[in-house]
Amino acid sequence: MLVAAAVCPCPPLLVPEVAAGAAPELDAARAACTDALGVLAAARPGLLVVVGTAEEGGRGPFPQGTPGTFRGFGVDLDVHLGPAAHPVPERPLPTSLAVGAWLLERTGWSDAPIEGLGVADTLEPERCAETGRELAGRAERVALLVMGDGSACRTVKAPGYLDERAAPFDTEAARALGAADLAALRALDPALARELKAAGRAPWQILAGAAENAHLGGALLYEDAPYGVGYMVASWS
Repeated sequence: MLVAAAVCPCPPLLVPEVAAGAAPELDAARAACTDALGVLAAARPGLLVVVGTAEEGGRGPFPQGTPGTFRGFGVDLDVHLGPAAHPVPERPLPTSLAVGAWLLERTGWSDAPIEGLGVADTLEPERCAETGRELAGRAERVALLVMGDGSACRTVKAPGYLDERAAPFDTEAARALGAADLAALRALDPALARELKAAGRAPWQILAGAAENAHLGGALLYEDAPYGVGYMVASWS
């Protein structure tokens, strides 16, 4: 059963080495992520699953110890999803899970076994719900670290340029995440989310499926749109 969840954004810029001179701009987001991971640790889960979107080659499950890297962003920095494994898994983590692994290493996570799951950003809502239910049944006490961004269309300089629908979409998503409103998360439109480049939609709906029988409360710890992208941090317990 799901006992806790943390929702964090997954831009590589969350990693200070990648952000370089712009790193201070996301200090508040990093602090909120640390607080959210503290809630996960306090729940004493028997299994932690990190969920995020991925390109086709990065989909599917990832075992503990899977490596990830930020070398593609010009930084000589590698991470592992929990303690390094031997032999090392062949497939590297997709970027969203690599950012999650970095957050866990940064906070010194050692409280439970870790697994990763990369999913398509096109995953249909019902399949998201089914995936969430499956994850919640993996152990007696399951926690989720849900990696996903809101829209990327909040300003003219955003990756997806300005779309007037982006701010209302992010506002509703942030409200639903902060309130642990499962129905509102399930109602997020996958077509609209894709048009707004909101990669968090599928992971958030997986969380909603996992929490169906959990009766968790939520708290929104951070919401902003630096660089024109909606970033949200929430904790559920």
